[in-house]
Amino acid sequence: MSKKIIVTAFLGLVLSTGAAFAKNPTVGGAAMFPNKNIIQNAVNSPINTTLVAAVKAAGLVETLSGPGPFTVLAPTNAAFDALPAGTVATLLKPENKATLVKILTCHVIAGNVMAKDVMAMVKADGGSHTVTTVGGCKVTFSTSGGKVYVTDEKGDKALVTTANVRQSNGVIHVINKVLLPKM
Repeated sequence: MSKKIIVTAFLGLVLSTGAAFAKNPTVGGAAMFPNKNIIQNAVNSPINTTLVAAVKAAGLVETLSGPGPFTVLAPTNAAFDALPAGTVATLLKPENKATLVKILTCHVIAGNVMAKDVMAMVKADGGSHTVTTVGGCKVTFSTSGGKVYVTDEKGDKALVTTANVRQSNGVIHVINKVLLPKM
């Protein structure tokens, strides 16, 4: 076999492998693999460590490792840091598990909802589209300038900073704020 054929075959393999990974965005610089579930990928994201700790404290690891499909609106560490001082530490206490579960499940939508689907629903509904989350919260999607936003029940708006991170059991959209339910 000539060196030219070997090099061509190798480059073809590298390019096709790279193309497969290029289709799924990284999160915080970490590769996200579409053949892994939400939890398996999230634990590798350096910008979602607070979310992972909260999911563990809430006892939702098994659920979000399940078959789904789930659409997770995943707040970054910075989003959690923007909450009033002491909020995260308080929520992670065992006695606040019910509140933590409520908040986290307000970030989960049943189904596999990609950004293009959200944009189409927003357009069809005249500028916004409201969905009910697994936690019973109503969140409203809107778009502006090609970007997708999510507004929680309190009226706070989060930007989807990384969309369409495919998982074996759904999709993650990284957001820059924690969505809060009316309480």
